[in-house]
Amino acid sequence: MEPVEPRTSWTFVTNHARILAMILRDPEIRLRDMAGACRLTERAAQAIVTDLESAGYLTRVRHGRRNHYEVAPGTLFRHPAEGHHEVASLLKLLAGLDPPVETPTPPPAATDHDEQDDRP
Repeated sequence: MEPVEPRTSWTFVTNHARILAMILRDPEIRLRDMAGACRLTERAAQAIVTDLESAGYLTRVRHGRRNHYEVAPGTLFRHPAEGHHEVASLLKLLAGLDPPVETPTPPPAATDHDEQDDRP
C-alpha cells in the first residue's frame, strides 16, 4: 500500500470567518489589509465582505474615504448542523477577544478542625 500524502489545500477556518473576525477586532480595517492577511486579492476580499453583508453578518457604512463595519449580533452558523449556535463565540476566539480560560482552583484540603465533632 502506498503512503497517502497529506492534503494541504484545506483549512479549518474559512476566509469568510477570518475576515469577519478581523472586522470584529478592527471595525475600520481596510480591505487591502484583510486581503493581505488572508493572502487573497482585494477583489476576492471584497466579494467575501459583500457575501457577509448580503447574508446579514455585518453592516457597512461609508465614513469619508473609509468603511466602518459592524458585525451583526446574534447571527447563527449557516450549516444546519451548527445552525442553532451563534457565530459570536467563534469570532471572539478567532479575533483574540475572549479572556483566557482559567483553570478552576480546587477547594482547600480538610483540616483536623473541620473533621472534629463540635457537639458538647
